Amino acid sequence: MPIISAISHTQYRLKRDVPRILDLATPILLGQLAVIAFGVMDTAMTARFSTDDLAALGIASSIFISIYVGLTGILSALNTIGGQLFGAKNYLDIGEEVRQTLWLSVILSMIGITVLLHPGPLLDIGDVSPIIEEKARLYLQILAIGTPGTMIMRTFMAFHNAVSKPKIITRFQVVGLLLKIPLNYLFIFGGFGLAAMGGPGCAVASVIVQWLWVISLGALIWFHPSYKPFGVFTKFSWPNWKRIWNILQLGAPIGFSYLIEVTSFAFMALFIARFGTTVLAGHQIVGNMGTVLYMIPLSLSIATMTVIAQHLGAKEEKKAEEVGWSAVIFTSSVSIGMGIIVWFLQDFLLDLYAPAPEARIVAKQLFLFIALYQAVDALQVTAAFILRGYRVAFWPMCIYAFSLWGVGLFGGYLLAFNHLPFVPESLQGASGFWAGNSLSLAIAASGLLFLFRLTAKRYAKY
Repeated sequence: MPIISAISHTQYRLKRDVPRILDLATPILLGQLAVIAFGVMDTAMTARFSTDDLAALGIASSIFISIYVGLTGILSALNTIGGQLFGAKNYLDIGEEVRQTLWLSVILSMIGITVLLHPGPLLDIGDVSPIIEEKARLYLQILAIGTPGTMIMRTFMAFHNAVSKPKIITRFQVVGLLLKIPLNYLFIFGGFGLAAMGGPGCAVASVIVQWLWVISLGALIWFHPSYKPFGVFTKFSWPNWKRIWNILQLGAPIGFSYLIEVTSFAFMALFIARFGTTVLAGHQIVGNMGTVLYMIPLSLSIATMTVIAQHLGAKEEKKAEEVGWSAVIFTSSVSIGMGIIVWFLQDFLLDLYAPAPEARIVAKQLFLFIALYQAVDALQVTAAFILRGYRVAFWPMCIYAFSLWGVGLFGGYLLAFNHLPFVPESLQGASGFWAGNSLSLAIAASGLLFLFRLTAKRYAKY
């Protein structure tokens, strides 16, 4: 009877919690897919231009994403802070937090621009040819122009998620995708008197779309009456260093966790570049697919974090915990199904990229890993965002550092370059990095879920 009762209670929680998570997650997912489609189009179009440009895109995008995710991760603290204020109905305080986060976004932009304009040490890791390095440098220099817009847009996104308005962001992202398609063709392949730029043309298109987003969304927040309760732009605020420090206390560990997660994958690309352009191109294709698949558990996790933060702001600690466990069950189930689908559709998916035959062979060898790690990847990202809803970010950062850098990247390096005894040939090369990454995600998921359980118990005592 106790087992039957537990199952019944779990089913009740899932029926209650999953619809609310899906209501927020669906527009977030559509928006994320629209943005990720930027990368998919960049990869697919550049693959048709040249293999050298595709390899340069893989190197440059790995560096940019590491910077982007690390810095914007800090700004994502506004999602949790704003969500708890929204649950407590402190609407004007949300407006002040947005203004302070915008100041922080300007500061972080300067850091991002500096790194993008001086990527030499990071490019040296890949040890690529001068032609590929030159293309990668140009790509990053162009993206530096859009960095302030990128940071501001991320602040606007966190604000909208916190107050349960993700559909507005989704509309902007879909429109941006529709603009990105013709702009990509224009700048990659040339036209209307413009010379073909190849891979760096993707960056030009992205920068144009990014600034259009910021200008139009900023105008909407300023003028539309539905934003009046928050008073985001009804007054001017100078930097409040106490508030900015509070944002950094939560945001810095989140940003560093993002940085660890993404650099563990980005440095894979840089090291894999040593195996040659063909291997790197195959890895880039499979990695791009993995990024697309990751958007589903990521979107569900962002929605879960928002719901949990709102429950905690309303002093509903028990509901917050129940939402967390419902999300763990639902998200992992969805991701297992995705892994199975990907495995059976691998040839169809590869056809969409139309890679060179040699790159296709490399990509097929990596498909087993992308299919298998879906479940553990979903578990770790769900648990991480649950903890962010509780404003717990430091210990998850430590878990990520040990698992993703220590086990995933370092362990993958030892396997890939055959620095361990008795490494089978199937785990050497790019496969070694993918195997290490898969194991590291499983370790991270275990540690984060255990930390969620401890955190929920601590909150239940208050």
